[in-house]
Amino acid sequence: MTRKRDAAAAGLAMSVNAPVWSRRRPFSFTVRLPLAAANDGQLHRRRYMPVGLKFALALVVSLGWAAFAYVVAQHWLGEFRTPGQRLMAHLLVLGIAVLPAFMNAFLAVGLLLDRRPPRSHFADSDFPSVSILIAAHNAQDTILGTLASIAMQRYPAPIEVMVINDGSTDATLEQLRGASYPWLEVLDLKSAGGQANALNAGLRLASYPVTVTLAADAYLHPQALRRLVTRYMSDPPNTAAVAGAVLVRNSRQSLVTRMQEWDYFQGIAASKRLQSLFQGTLVAPAAFSLYRTDILRVVGGWPAGAGEDAVLTWALLGDHHRVGYCEDAIAFARVPATLSAFLQQRGRWSRGLIEAFKTHGSLLFRRRLSTFFIWWNLLFPYMDLVYTIAVLPAVLLACMGVYGLAASMLVFVVPAALLAHAVIYTVQARMFRDVGLTVRRNPFGLFGYALLYGLALKPASVMGYLSGLVTRRSRDYAH
Repeated sequence: MTRKRDAAAAGLAMSVNAPVWSRRRPFSFTVRLPLAAANDGQLHRRRYMPVGLKFALALVVSLGWAAFAYVVAQHWLGEFRTPGQRLMAHLLVLGIAVLPAFMNAFLAVGLLLDRRPPRSHFADSDFPSVSILIAAHNAQDTILGTLASIAMQRYPAPIEVMVINDGSTDATLEQLRGASYPWLEVLDLKSAGGQANALNAGLRLASYPVTVTLAADAYLHPQALRRLVTRYMSDPPNTAAVAGAVLVRNSRQSLVTRMQEWDYFQGIAASKRLQSLFQGTLVAPAAFSLYRTDILRVVGGWPAGAGEDAVLTWALLGDHHRVGYCEDAIAFARVPATLSAFLQQRGRWSRGLIEAFKTHGSLLFRRRLSTFFIWWNLLFPYMDLVYTIAVLPAVLLACMGVYGLAASMLVFVVPAALLAHAVIYTVQARMFRDVGLTVRRNPFGLFGYALLYGLALKPASVMGYLSGLVTRRSRDYAH
């Protein structure tokens, strides 16, 4: 069966010349945007510390800790004699100790103050219909499992699942044609054009007011879709997107995946949670996120490039929308299992950050809380560069009796980092219990994450930043 629709009516000036295979006729529907419940005013007038006050408290504490770190470091910096040495030492201490101490303290205090707003209660008839878009390229080993996890969702409203086969050269298309789900449609693109192109092709045909993107290797928690949508419906009316929680599915495959399990569980989850608290999640990943379909079309969908997720999210923020985060809507996705693949992925993420700044650098001058995290991200290239060039010299100098750099890291960065990770572990473990999951033991991954992860990650990030300054396009598939 070939399905034809007027792409212009979908609000995008792009054409699609690809066959669409489907096992069903489209659901009948009425377009109704899922605004917050009628008692939204009561929902957001609960008695709790205002977000602005939380932000101010976290900022004051973290600035105080960073200032204390810098003042104390002056004693150690006296070991450097010449003005040139002292200037270099100050720049290194700023990037390797003071700024990380500030960020870890802010993260710890912010997470201690964070209280996830409870969801409103909705009748099944209140739920919006959902279009799920899955860009699939050579996904024969995972796509059927992804569809099976969707079938387990028991979502109370109609859904359509559109898998965009992006020029796969394996048996992905054959497996999709053998699937028997009534809500499944397959859009077959004959040549691979990249994730952004595939998702935009699906967006042009999406029927429903809410669009959810999902990786072709993701496996959804049974309540993931319902939790993601109810978080969106309960959030402020200006919410245009909600990022789901992506965790590691293949964590036992190698030491590299074991370390990444902690990064997704601790670092990435903590960052998104903190950004959401202060009204601006900066990346809604295509691996699992929800968007308002109309707004997604207004901003032009996903741009081509290594950082299409980040650039799209920043476009939503630039259009004065809010992007939220739902920590208990979980998708388990596969991550790179080899060190080279991992470094390539993180290099792409760094290129994506540069692309976001190139496209939406004006967000640095917006008067809103989320602007703080735009500036926060602007510091990463400097900090990663300093970490890359200073860690080994700091260790060598400490062995020679010059302790300034190493002592600054140990005394000020490590305690704040330990506190931040202890807080997020407690928060994440509680959330796992609430959704019926158990935090698996992974001591080898934790050891590698604590001691080795940054040594590999920071140089790869630096190379990604440099590449992002000169590279324009990319067609990579990576979470």
